[in-house]
Amino acid sequence: MSPRGRRASLPPADHVRPEPLSSNGLVVHHYNREQRVKEYDFTTLPVAEPMQRSLAMLFAAQCTPHRWRSHGSSKMYWRQLTLFSSFLAKQDQPPGDLDELTGALVNRWWQSLSKTAGGCNTFDYTARLLRGDDRLQSGPVADALARRVPRPKSQTQSYAEAEFDQIRTAARRMFRAALLRIDENARHLDRWHRGDFPRTSQDWMVGEALEHIARTADVPRYVRGGDKKREPLAYYRRILGGGRAENTWQRLFLSRMEATALGILLLAEYGWNLSTIDRANVPQALPDQGEDGHPTYRIPVEKRRRGAGNYFETRNVTDDGADSRGRLVTQALQATRFARAAVEKLAPGTDLLVVWRSNRPDRDRENRDRHPSIDVFSFGLSHDDAQEWAQQLGFTGSPFQRGRRTVVAVDRREPTQHNQDTHDRSYALVDKRVQADAIEVIASGAEDAAARARTAVLLAQLTDAPDPEHTETATADCSDFDHGPYPAPDGGCGASFLMCLGCENASVHPGHHPRLTHLHHALGNLRSVLPTRTWAKDWGDAHAQLDDLKVKLGDGTWEQGLARVTDADRDLIDLLLNGSLDT
Repeated sequence: MSPRGRRASLPPADHVRPEPLSSNGLVVHHYNREQRVKEYDFTTLPVAEPMQRSLAMLFAAQCTPHRWRSHGSSKMYWRQLTLFSSFLAKQDQPPGDLDELTGALVNRWWQSLSKTAGGCNTFDYTARLLRGDDRLQSGPVADALARRVPRPKSQTQSYAEAEFDQIRTAARRMFRAALLRIDENARHLDRWHRGDFPRTSQDWMVGEALEHIARTADVPRYVRGGDKKREPLAYYRRILGGGRAENTWQRLFLSRMEATALGILLLAEYGWNLSTIDRANVPQALPDQGEDGHPTYRIPVEKRRRGAGNYFETRNVTDDGADSRGRLVTQALQATRFARAAVEKLAPGTDLLVVWRSNRPDRDRENRDRHPSIDVFSFGLSHDDAQEWAQQLGFTGSPFQRGRRTVVAVDRREPTQHNQDTHDRSYALVDKRVQADAIEVIASGAEDAAARARTAVLLAQLTDAPDPEHTETATADCSDFDHGPYPAPDGGCGASFLMCLGCENASVHPGHHPRLTHLHHALGNLRSVLPTRTWAKDWGDAHAQLDDLKVKLGDGTWEQGLARVTDADRDLIDLLLNGSLDT
């Protein structure tokens, strides 16, 4: 079951975004950040009309710019709702509305789901939506929906060396052929501009055609009768050797599959994941290239993170030869130069590196809501692009997830867009190839990670307000209870609440300040009555983290927190120090 979707033209600047929920309460329109719309018809769900209306209302509440900015988000939640609705429809007495759900029914639904990542996502995302209904805020149903969903470990493994070499070689062969083609035609166009060819010669006519392609991204065409297909004029078919894409616009622009090959090479060279490549900005050459004249590029990198904001970094790479890390950047800029120049004229300031000329712009515009297509040009890469590339070349599945794991865990053996703990826990220690090839290195890395965890000071994020998506603990809020550095044997987090401030999943907002200032004071009192070694072993790390928090908050904020300590804060800290709130 799929949503009925249609593409909308961009509204004028003063356009008021329509309400997501239609007047009949059964159809939701999701406008993405580019103001294109996708329609979801809740009458297609196999549940009673009151249930359809309730689900539509919850769904529509998320179809706002600060919630779901892309159609990918709404489509993913729609898939989960269709699965949930199908489950309800199969019951002997299906509930007519959300207030007829029972805790037992929710638990039965959970038991019916596979305990794979897909099943966990179905429960997690659907429960997140349902908890938005006022009728499900408390009681057995609310408790059942608040179930901790243990996340299965990723089954993704790195490629064998020979297999990844084959993928890299195929991508290099495809991209290099495209680069040579574009360079050759660029040289021909330069010679035409210089007047090197006699007018009306074959070379001159090809140069004139290339100039038209560079300006308009195509050759002149006419509409063929009957099927209304747009065909190149006979003159251009004759001088260019045919009317297909490879004879016409591909002389100066990358195709979608060639852009995907470039993305795979960026993955292999820099370890970027697909979303980073999809959003990659154009690297800028530093103004001072040094005495040798070799360009050094500043590469801005963004990785989007759930809950904790986005990660940004800038890296410099130098092109000082064929095997240098900067050579691929030079080649990417060369291969996309005509496309980027055309896009700059159409939409100044569009600064994306991976740009390609679409053979079917209407289809690509419909399927891509991350970056709006500009005329016939599309940007970035998707999972579907990678899947199609792999299928065409005879490989199994998108190469990006396994390829990134190969580059990060096996080839580079160092963090890329994540910290060392994440690298050890999520990449190196779980990869079978790393385990087989470097048992001693893995053991050493695990010891180092444990030492860092023991000696780390404050790793929690400081925020101005609580995030409703986070879980409150005794000392902080948690963005990801199931994927912390101290997993419990049966899933979830096995750490003491005293260790929350040393976890990157934790966040501290002003509501925590009173209890944390009181905890700092209480630990100081314990220091005066306990042997030094005992206090340092049991309470030293927590006290050091609170010392660091005090420095980061400043004396004024710290004193305000002390002044706001309540009896409830004192009781909570007493329970924590007495061992009644261990985890």
